[in-house]
Amino acid sequence: MSQPLQYRTVGEIAVLTLDVPPVNSLGHALRGAINDAVERALSDASVQVILIVSSQKVFCGGADITEFGTPRADAAPALPGLLDTLEAAPKPVLAAINGIALGGGLELALACDYRLAARGARVGLPEVNLGLIPGAGGTQRLPRLAGVEPALRLVTGGKPISADEALALGIVDALAEDDGFTDSALTWARGLATDGAPKRTCADRDIPADQVPDGLFDAFRESIAKHSRGYPAPEAAIQAIEAAVGRPITEGMARERALFAEVGATPQARALQHLFFAERASRRIPGVDPGLARRDIASVGVVGAGTMGGGIAMCLANAGLPVTLVDVSDEALERGLARIRDNYDISVQRGKLGAPQRDASLSRIGGSTDFGDLGPCDLVIEAVFEDLALKTEVFSRLDGTCKPGAILATNTSYQDVDRIAAATGRPGDVIGLHFFSPANVMRLLEVVRAGNTSDDVLLSCLDLGKRIGKVPVVSGVCHGFIGNRMLEPYGREAGRLLLEGATPAQVDNALTKFGFAMGFCSVMDLAGIDVGWLARQGNLDAFEGDPGYAALSDRLYELGRYGQKSGRGFYRYEGRDRIEDPEVAELAAGLAADLGIERREIGDAEIVERCLYPLIDEGARILEEGIALRAGDIDLVWVNGYGFPRWRGGPMKFADEIGVATVLEGLERHREALGGYGERWFQPSALLREQALEGGRFTDMGAPA
Repeated sequence: MSQPLQYRTVGEIAVLTLDVPPVNSLGHALRGAINDAVERALSDASVQVILIVSSQKVFCGGADITEFGTPRADAAPALPGLLDTLEAAPKPVLAAINGIALGGGLELALACDYRLAARGARVGLPEVNLGLIPGAGGTQRLPRLAGVEPALRLVTGGKPISADEALALGIVDALAEDDGFTDSALTWARGLATDGAPKRTCADRDIPADQVPDGLFDAFRESIAKHSRGYPAPEAAIQAIEAAVGRPITEGMARERALFAEVGATPQARALQHLFFAERASRRIPGVDPGLARRDIASVGVVGAGTMGGGIAMCLANAGLPVTLVDVSDEALERGLARIRDNYDISVQRGKLGAPQRDASLSRIGGSTDFGDLGPCDLVIEAVFEDLALKTEVFSRLDGTCKPGAILATNTSYQDVDRIAAATGRPGDVIGLHFFSPANVMRLLEVVRAGNTSDDVLLSCLDLGKRIGKVPVVSGVCHGFIGNRMLEPYGREAGRLLLEGATPAQVDNALTKFGFAMGFCSVMDLAGIDVGWLARQGNLDAFEGDPGYAALSDRLYELGRYGQKSGRGFYRYEGRDRIEDPEVAELAAGLAADLGIERREIGDAEIVERCLYPLIDEGARILEEGIALRAGDIDLVWVNGYGFPRWRGGPMKFADEIGVATVLEGLERHREALGGYGERWFQPSALLREQALEGGRFTDMGAPA
């Protein structure tokens, strides 16, 4: 096993080279090696300056998160103590930051006396994204260098900044070119030695209270309140930075450590760390060699220039891929291309995209009405109307048009990918790539592995998902795959609650209070009630015998109330303003009377349980059947595609937090209370019952991480 750090001297410089691929995570071995190397440099009278560099493409990616919650995390030398030792070293220490310095990596650099950054470097403290705050001095040293207000933004926002921005804030002292960066750092270190540069640690800097504007912290809290709902870490970060003002650094450090421990023990931190690990695990497919050669994807075709096809074309073009967009007529194609241009223009107007980036992406999208133009493409994604006959016809044409080895993907939400693949003579090349609308914005990509999909096609599409900025999750074939299959019971219960006496606003408010980005009724109005109706037509057998199933949605469809697009759905709309509509309550009451459903007062707790517990149970069935490889995959789907609150970790993690036995008890309670309807729809799966009775957790199950 190679050493985590290489030590050498170059004249009067002790060079400590971090060497833990791929990102120099500050695990126990590297921390110990840094500590030993610093002691060695301090004991060498010829050494005047200590230089910390990296052999990797990055300086340091931060703490080793795999050690969180284990004895190794706090085993000496723990990171806070190591950095205190580094800061107190009697010889100047220079950090040479290439690539990135994130989290503990930036805290390591902040504990040094001087910081040189490569021009392409980025630095940041992203701990808030894991439900944590910096725990090794970041909240104390950063405001002493950059100022209180910039520190608040960086620590609570969690986003890295460029080397230029870091220089402007005083986080780094100078920049050097990326090429030859280590040599530049050595030159800089020699200059420090020659000039007899002094120590200048953050421990010697104070932040006088009278230099901080009155009300700064409260005003900042108010400015981030909307985005920090449900997350305790931003408030803890603010309190830690407050502790840096008017106090010695040692007191602030103690407060930071206490707050770090507090937020680390919260369910929100556990949830966010669960999602972090789940995303890393989601690309590991049991039985598939990760070293398998991928198929080259250098150009992509998209069939269908509608809203979804256009969005898919945009996200591919944004990633630098040339796209051929094909539709059946010049009119349809031009409408699609015009919509793409409008979307890019809106992004520029809103400041989300620069005009040069827009122009570059647009230049990569070409249109055609000739299927033959898809022949050279390495991947073709079908994005036509959700009709199995139409999709199989398209794939039959693609089979005769596309070159051997081309990947043929269907962007279906529900249809049987095996039947679509059977329309070709090359089922091993066929896969499902289920983008979510708007495709150029939503992060989720369900990668649907059909029965004959080859392993190299699967891995190639997972790589493509990451390349275009998506979170790709593998699903097996079933109606609705992972996400939409679980959406069915969630939506079923929301619709039933409307018949039993709840209003659309009550249902939506209960779900948004729980943490959803939008309630079910608002989502349906946005997506289109007609779209939901069409999806149900392909699965009528699933709810045969329940005349109340989606009855209100069906009535709204019959009345032409399709949602926002028609100005009326579950709500009325004036522009984008949503207004409660008493007519919908009247429709629901009339349907309930016709169906013999008793109406009553319904509370928020029942709404949340009735919507979520069947959703969780369907997730358990998906695990039972092997449609999802692991509970974390289900959670990634629902957090990234359906607005499930990230800070709750997804439905399966939420079940583990409240106890699977709690979910089972709730299902059985509602089954009993709802009579025949409950007997039909609230029968727990075998897996959920087993986990509840054995005290198990869904997130401990499934494929190896």
